[in-house]
Amino acid sequence: MNKKILSIAITVAFSGAALVGYTRCDAERKSGAVSGAEKIHEDGKHEEHGAHKKHEDEEVVRLSDEELEEFGVRTAMAGPGKLDVYLTFPGEVSVNANRSAHIVPRVSGVVREVRKNLGDHVKEGEVLAILESRELADVKAEYLTSIERLKLAETNYAREERLWRKKVSSEQDYLNAKQTLAEAHISVRSAEQKLHALGFPDTYLERLPKHLETTFNLYKITAPFDGTVIEKHITLGEMAKNDTGVFIIADLSSVWVNLSIYQKDLPFVRKGASVTITAGHGIPDTTGVLSYVGPIVGEQTRTALARAVLPNDKGELRPGLFITGKVAVNNISVHILAPKTALQTFGGKTVVFIKTDKGFEPSPVVIGRSDETNVEIVSGLSQGQKYVTKGAFTLKAQLSKSAFGEGHSH
Repeated sequence: MNKKILSIAITVAFSGAALVGYTRCDAERKSGAVSGAEKIHEDGKHEEHGAHKKHEDEEVVRLSDEELEEFGVRTAMAGPGKLDVYLTFPGEVSVNANRSAHIVPRVSGVVREVRKNLGDHVKEGEVLAILESRELADVKAEYLTSIERLKLAETNYAREERLWRKKVSSEQDYLNAKQTLAEAHISVRSAEQKLHALGFPDTYLERLPKHLETTFNLYKITAPFDGTVIEKHITLGEMAKNDTGVFIIADLSSVWVNLSIYQKDLPFVRKGASVTITAGHGIPDTTGVLSYVGPIVGEQTRTALARAVLPNDKGELRPGLFITGKVAVNNISVHILAPKTALQTFGGKTVVFIKTDKGFEPSPVVIGRSDETNVEIVSGLSQGQKYVTKGAFTLKAQLSKSAFGEGHSH
C-alpha cells in the first residue's frame, strides 16, 4: 500500500514539472513573436516617414540665376492691386476721317491721264491724274496779261511823274497814270490769288513768265498726304467737274473703331476709358482709349457712339470689319492680385510657385474674381511672399519629370 502511494506521487510531480516547462517555453515564443511584430511596425513607420520626406523634397525646383534668365522665369512680391470691370459692346472699324481726303479738281476739264487705281499707295504731292482745262488756261493767261499791264503802267507812271515835275504835262495826266498803276497792281494780285486758289505756289508763279512755251491748260491732281486710294471715280476721256469727287485717299496707319453703347450702359462709359478690341480671324487684340463718347442717342438704334483711335501699321484692322470692344468701366481693389500667367495646375490643384530657401515650391491657392489679365488670390499666397509671375510652366515641367522618376535636370 505505501509503495503504491509513493509511485503515484512521483508521477504527479513529473507531470507538473513538464507542464510548467511547456508553459514557460510557450510564453517565451509568444513574447518573441510580439517583439518581432513591434519591430516590423516600427520599421514600417520609419520607411513611411522617409518616403513622405522624400516626396516633400521632390516638390521643390532649384534653378540657378542663369537658368532662371534662360527660361524667362520672373518673380514679384505678392501684394494688393485692382481688377478692371468690363462691359462688352459691338462695333465696326472705319476710316480715320481726320486722315482721309475727298479729292475734287479745282478746275473743270477733260481727263487726259489717270495714273492711280484702287488700292495704290501714294506719296504726298504725287500726281493722281491730269486734266486738260480751258478754264485753267484762261486764268494763267489773265495772270501773264496783268503782269505785262503792270510793267506798262509802271513805265507810263514814271514818265508822267517826271514830266509833271518839270511842268511839261498836267497834273491830271500824272494822276491818271498813278491810278492806272494802282489798278494794274490790283489786277496782278487778283490773278495771283486765282492761281493760288487752284493750288499753285509762289515759286510756280515766279517761273511761269519765264516759260511761256509751257502748256497752260494742263492741271495735275495730286495727293495731299501719304495714303492709299480707297475710292476712284474718274475715267480717261470724261469731263471732270470742279464739284465732283474723283478720288478718296486715306491714311490707314490709324483707324477709328466705333462702338455702339447701349442706353443702360451710358452712365458707366467715359471718355479716356481703356478699351480692348477683338476682331477675331487671327487678328491679335488691340488696346486703346476712348477718345469720344457721343452726346446723342440714336432714335432707331437707341445706342450712342463711342470711338477709339487705334494704330494700324500692319493694316490688319480693315475698315468695315465688325469687332467687339471691352470697355473698362470700373475697378475693384483686392488684397492679393496676381497675373494669370502665375497660375498652374499641379496634382489636380491650382498652384502658384513660391520662392523659399529650398527653391520654388508649388502652393495651392484659392482664386476669386478676375479680369482679362489678373486674378484675385483669396488664400495660399500672402503679402510680401516672392512668387513666380512668368515662366511657371517651366517649373511645373520640372516637377512633372520628377513625378515620373526622371529626377531633376537641374
